[in-house]
Amino acid sequence: MPHRTRRDSARRSGLWARGVVVTAAGLVAPLARAATAGEPPAVLGIPVDFILFALTLLGVALFHRYTLRVALIGLATITLYKLAFAGFKTGEGIPGLIGHLAHEWVILTNLLCLLLGFALLSRHFEDSKVPAVLPKFLPGEWKGAFVLLVMVFVLSSFLDNIAAALIGGAMAHTVFRHKVHIGYLAAIVAASNAGGSGSVVGDTTTTMMWIDGVSPLAVLHAYVAAAVALIVFAIPAALQQHKHSPLMQYTPGGAQVDWARVGIVAFILVTAIAVNVYVNVLHNDVADRFPFIGVAVVLAILVSAPLRKPEWSLLPAATKGTIFLLALVTCASMMPVERLPPASWQSAMGLGFISAVFDNIPLTALALKQSGYDWGMLAYTVGFGGSMIWFGSSAGVALSNMYPEAKNVARWLYHGWHVTVAYVIGFFVLLATLGWQPTPKRGDPSRAPAAVEQPAQALPR
Repeated sequence: MPHRTRRDSARRSGLWARGVVVTAAGLVAPLARAATAGEPPAVLGIPVDFILFALTLLGVALFHRYTLRVALIGLATITLYKLAFAGFKTGEGIPGLIGHLAHEWVILTNLLCLLLGFALLSRHFEDSKVPAVLPKFLPGEWKGAFVLLVMVFVLSSFLDNIAAALIGGAMAHTVFRHKVHIGYLAAIVAASNAGGSGSVVGDTTTTMMWIDGVSPLAVLHAYVAAAVALIVFAIPAALQQHKHSPLMQYTPGGAQVDWARVGIVAFILVTAIAVNVYVNVLHNDVADRFPFIGVAVVLAILVSAPLRKPEWSLLPAATKGTIFLLALVTCASMMPVERLPPASWQSAMGLGFISAVFDNIPLTALALKQSGYDWGMLAYTVGFGGSMIWFGSSAGVALSNMYPEAKNVARWLYHGWHVTVAYVIGFFVLLATLGWQPTPKRGDPSRAPAAVEQPAQALPR
């Protein structure tokens, strides 16, 4: 049996390698012609950059046991292609690559520190025994699983969505006796992303909007869609989990809360929130010069280590998942996305589906540059949209590091069907009740007439 497994694995790897060679061979001629003509290389009108990125994402979806390897191969291929044929926006060749990485290093380093730091934080929280006493306060049967998702939603409104997802995963790991349904894992990620969509401190994308001059009140109505979506996906997910592994019964006197660990968790989270507000509100001119939030979380963990030792053994597995996400984010940052379709509710909705496979940070940056959007609607779509696939958001990747069985696109889509349904229903409820309300950013009065020219639209009849 082991020999057959190895033989099948080798056969699949051989087929994948053969496919890459055939695809590369098919691209050589068009690339050579385009390079000679001085045109951006494309195949059937599609930039080769996107084709390579699409192949990378397809490889991640098909070969879920080799996601890191596929992501790194994709990153190397796209980088070599950019060096050989397309250059970089900031220059040509190696100088252009260096300039590009210099522009992206703050985001990448923040993600690195937050994913690793919050992995240690979630173990601190689980070891504090708070999840073990949680059933005392949760309602019985499937309603307990539902309330747990609501708690993740609320936590994410003022915490980073990565932290909210990992805390939710730690609670679920205990109260469901280490048996968490993949549909419920998708719901935890969805709850963390939905909860941060209407708060300028709850998600990286909404914080970017705030820094760029969007009023916090202009994203608040994202909660209309997010709250509806929460109900739509949380009920079937809770029923899935109850059938898979019911909520454990509380045993009086069975667990003693380690308040020192609770204090450490609170200290790390308060540090992250305080630094986020201080840098992005009071000194936003330096926010993109140094990874302040990520470094602050790491320092908080190190400072508190003498009180309770972190579970350092978690770092190797968490590092693999983190490198995977960083590779995809870097690939996405190299794509030639110079502009988006004209701002409308249709394009805002489409960006949510794109966010499931394409990093939402560059999409949000482009939307801010273009302006003319309904910022609450956009915050919901780019924030919640990534929940539809496990690698579509940093919260999904972080939770998948805790639950490796979630790293399967087909199973995530099949068992987490309610997340996609919730996204669509939540969006159209928002559109039907409040319509399309584009608002200008601070210091951008020239965009104000656009809101008049494009009246609020209700659902098409």
